[in-house]
Amino acid sequence: MKQMSHLDHTPSTPGKFKMDNRLRWHSSLAKLTFWSFVFIGIIFIFFYRSPSSVSFHSDPSRRSLRTSSWGGPAWEKKVQTSARIRSRNGFSVLVTGAAGFVGTHVSAALKRRGDGVLGLDNFNDYYDPTLKRARQELLERSGVFIVEGDINDAALLKKLFQVVPFTHVMHLAAQAGVRYAMQNPSSYVHSNVAGFVSLLEVCKEATSQPAIVWASSSSVYGLNTKVPFSEKDKTDQPASLYAATKKAGEEIAHTYNHIYGLSLTGLRFFTVYGPWGRPDMAYFFFTKDILNGKSIPIFEGENHGTVARDFTYIDDIVKGCLGALDTAQKSTGSGGKKKGPAQLRVFNLGNTSPVPVTNLVTILERILKVKAKRNVMKLPRNGDVQFTHANISLAHRELGYKPTTDLQAGLKKFVRWYLNYYSAAGKKADAR
Repeated sequence: MKQMSHLDHTPSTPGKFKMDNRLRWHSSLAKLTFWSFVFIGIIFIFFYRSPSSVSFHSDPSRRSLRTSSWGGPAWEKKVQTSARIRSRNGFSVLVTGAAGFVGTHVSAALKRRGDGVLGLDNFNDYYDPTLKRARQELLERSGVFIVEGDINDAALLKKLFQVVPFTHVMHLAAQAGVRYAMQNPSSYVHSNVAGFVSLLEVCKEATSQPAIVWASSSSVYGLNTKVPFSEKDKTDQPASLYAATKKAGEEIAHTYNHIYGLSLTGLRFFTVYGPWGRPDMAYFFFTKDILNGKSIPIFEGENHGTVARDFTYIDDIVKGCLGALDTAQKSTGSGGKKKGPAQLRVFNLGNTSPVPVTNLVTILERILKVKAKRNVMKLPRNGDVQFTHANISLAHRELGYKPTTDLQAGLKKFVRWYLNYYSAAGKKADAR
């Protein structure tokens, strides 16, 4: 596999080399100094302020550190049974964020093909925990045990690696959502930055380091205007704190790969949708509000510009995740010491067919047989970008990734699940 490398900065005009080099050196030094102060500031604000200024009650991702319980012979047996490999040449995979949307589907797919799977999730209430518990029940029926705990709980992570020699980690735990960062910014640093570092710290110390595949995001492309987005494009203009934390994750991955020999593959997901999805996503709450006769917000860009997304069906994303796991090379370190160069990759996982959000609503109207009450408004400055569009040629070449589900077919499957799930949930509530 090709290793990631820095872009060649050699100027096209040789005669200007020395002057350009000096200017570039001063510019790079200034940028390095600036970003150093920014990261130090973030660390100070979110990690070193007084205990009285941090409310565990307001940050559910931290609250789980205090309330989760684990350990004991019975617990260890559940962990080992769930992680036991049942196929020839299978993997033993720790899936973080296993009760999440993508985590549930990936865990189920791994289990179906005979891999050992252990889940980890803190079940926070960023959105309805009842849905997460329902996903947990679904996985438990297929033999996947989910440990309730936080990725920042180093003692728990170390214990899991003591009980199971994981060959791979599928790291999907994260604080999701672009807009929520304006309400609770610390949760993003806690989960997406500190949590990632916490996990990598334990992975690097393992005697046999696992290969790690983790969820980055298409949000890292930020304010880029060149489309489709390619892995070779610059990602230095994040439009939200969420995007900034995912970009930070990619830099952190580079660091742990370089110093400790961890094999790391980042996956930039593009607007994933489908059954068991997240209620904060537009397609999900549009469906709910259309059925309830409520108006739905339809955003448009400047000068009535179209807002479009590269909607990617969950089954296609799962194929990409499994492809990344299957092609991940072994880490080269042991016990925190690097023994040779290790694999470092980043891939786009999208559908390559951006669809205007207005078309999404039209498809939902047709499937639901209900006319939507559209409230057209200007795209707010809350971190959302006007469009996303993935170039997936690298993932196709290296992972065999090829999405096959168009938006209409995918939304039909989602709506069928939505109606069945909430109809059953309503019956259960009535029964109580």
